[in-house]
Amino acid sequence: MKKVLALLALSVTMAHAASAQQDPKAGKILDQMSAKYQAMKAFKANFTQTLENDAAKVKENLTGDITVSGQKFRIKLNGQEIINNGQTMWTYMKAENEVNISDFDPDEQEVSPTQIFTLYKKGYKYTYVQETKEAGEACDVIELSPENKDNPVFKVRLTVSKVDKSVKSWKMFKKNGNRYTYTIRKFQPNPPIDATTFNFDKTKYKGVKVIDLR
Repeated sequence: MKKVLALLALSVTMAHAASAQQDPKAGKILDQMSAKYQAMKAFKANFTQTLENDAAKVKENLTGDITVSGQKFRIKLNGQEIINNGQTMWTYMKAENEVNISDFDPDEQEVSPTQIFTLYKKGYKYTYVQETKEAGEACDVIELSPENKDNPVFKVRLTVSKVDKSVKSWKMFKKNGNRYTYTIRKFQPNPPIDATTFNFDKTKYKGVKVIDLR
């Protein structure tokens, strides 16, 4: 459960602490990008996740979608559904027709889906890398490095559109040799959401086995 959350890097919080070590050009782009997403009440995105590990000769592609509103999120990926209402988290495994319930503690996550657009604001150094093109669109590439050397993620690269400051993709580099690339395929700002969006409705999962880990 925590591993899946750590891989999804998709939003919003924390206060900006600039220092002499930070790249001002990168900081300006990141601030513009972050402001764009924080202005939304919610967003939904379809994405492709690519896992690569050269030593293990692994390359895998998965598709999923995520809906985020503040500290709440709902993720569907590879037969799993993770629902978080800011306090409680449900992890549903389709193959087993089983749901695990736990308290949500964002401090236990390497990278929470609600942090990716403000990750740079606390505990990370950032530098401008280069200009590039993604799907024919001009973009800026920015690299984030965690100040905590015990972090299993040692680098994150964000690719941000020059046109509208949206995140087109990001790549997480882990010390175990795994690289995870998330490419946004479709993005919807302010999708319709209701009280059921970020809560698990047992009645919609016939015969589901409930395991309460709280």
